[in-house]
Amino acid sequence: MVCLALFVSATILQAHEIGTTRVSAALHEGRSYDIEIVTDAPSLVEKLDAVAGSPMSSVPSSALSPTALRDRLVAGEDLFRQRFAVAFDGAATRPAILFSVTPAADEVSPILATIRLTGAIPQGARNFTWDYSWTFASYALSVKSADAADPTVEWLEGGQASTPFSLTTPAPRVTRAATAWRYATLGFTHIVPHGLDHMLFVIGIFLFSRKLRTVLWQVSAFTVAHSLTLGLSIYGLISVPPAVVEPLIAISIAYIAIENLVLTELKPWRIALVFAFGLLHGMGFAGALQELGLPRSQFLTALLTFNIGVEAGQLAVIGAAFLLVGWQCSHRVWYRHRVVVPASVLIGCTAVYWTVARLGFGL
Repeated sequence: MVCLALFVSATILQAHEIGTTRVSAALHEGRSYDIEIVTDAPSLVEKLDAVAGSPMSSVPSSALSPTALRDRLVAGEDLFRQRFAVAFDGAATRPAILFSVTPAADEVSPILATIRLTGAIPQGARNFTWDYSWTFASYALSVKSADAADPTVEWLEGGQASTPFSLTTPAPRVTRAATAWRYATLGFTHIVPHGLDHMLFVIGIFLFSRKLRTVLWQVSAFTVAHSLTLGLSIYGLISVPPAVVEPLIAISIAYIAIENLVLTELKPWRIALVFAFGLLHGMGFAGALQELGLPRSQFLTALLTFNIGVEAGQLAVIGAAFLLVGWQCSHRVWYRHRVVVPASVLIGCTAVYWTVARLGFGL
């Protein structure tokens, strides 16, 4: 039942939710402001339709062209204004809005909407506050003032108001501990609950063997591999486009599921294959982390703690699976036929669906 729920969710949600919205605000010497929101265009149109109570068109937003998506956003401007706030000293302003939509860079990348908000800063204003409720995931707010060398970055949840940003005094420096905690949290949530593909891969590893030692050997190989390519990708030493990486990640999940069905004991090549698949998943993690952004002054801290968060998420998945079925059932005669085989079939079906979708066949 758990795997069935994951399968149904997978056909509705795509694997990565985090990092799809970014907000940057420029405050020009106390005179004017310029705020740019970058977000998934079809998703935003769907949310506007949901709030409106009915879609503006019979054509699904995912099938609309960039021009049609922009027209839908322009038509929904009044509704869009209801769920964000640009405030100075607690008083909301009414910015001018300009919508633009750019085509997807490749088959697996989203069609992005860029929303530009501009206006005048009230005379004598002392602080700036931002609030945005059109996303349900964590996103980064970057605030740059004229007298600051680097922007101030704050991570927010959708619907959470930012900390007031002072227009008269320099922003306090973000501590290394705060950065470490934030990126460890982002790494964890990239697995649980937002990384359905990575979760299914780890569950596939868990299902193969009844011995915890065997599971840990495979997870260790996976961890070393994805840590390697995550670091190399972030530092720009390797670069593989998402159009290649994402379908291969889905194929890796399908392979693990199929091998669970045809083999009953660990073969020497299994750990080597898990290591190779870990290299792919590491490039997927790097893509998500690049979308999130890394602070220049604490780059290494953010990179390491994000990876630690990913590991914690993987261990949480394995721990939950062990407590749910492994601890009580793994030594039962019926464990393979009632748990391993059905779960692996569902994981394999989900992975095949993702593979086809990510190759651009329009499922």
